[in-house]
Amino acid sequence: TGGHQYRVRAGDFIDIEKVDAEIGSTFEISDVLLFSIEGELLVGNPQVEGARVVTEVLEQGKDDKIVVFKYKAKTRYRKKQGHRQRFTRLEVKELVAPKRS
Repeated sequence: TGGHQYRVRAGDFIDIEKVDAEIGSTFEISDVLLFSIEGELLVGNPQVEGARVVTEVLEQGKDDKIVVFKYKAKTRYRKKQGHRQRFTRLEVKELVAPKRS
């Protein structure tokens, strides 16, 4: 999600880029690129059809502030900015395997 890839198992906690979801609600991720069932790997093209990750939204928050400072020598150019990335904390409840034939 959000251009990032995560390796998850049931019971893991992950922080992803902010999504509009209520705290305590379930959030499903269906863009699964790789899935392992009993040691067998299923590789998507680009996604594994039918695989999804069911999570619960625990928190909506802001990350630590970072300072962005631009500077050019000998030209009196300075620019200071701050940024706090918003995130959503999820708990992975279950991994739903795709139907195999």
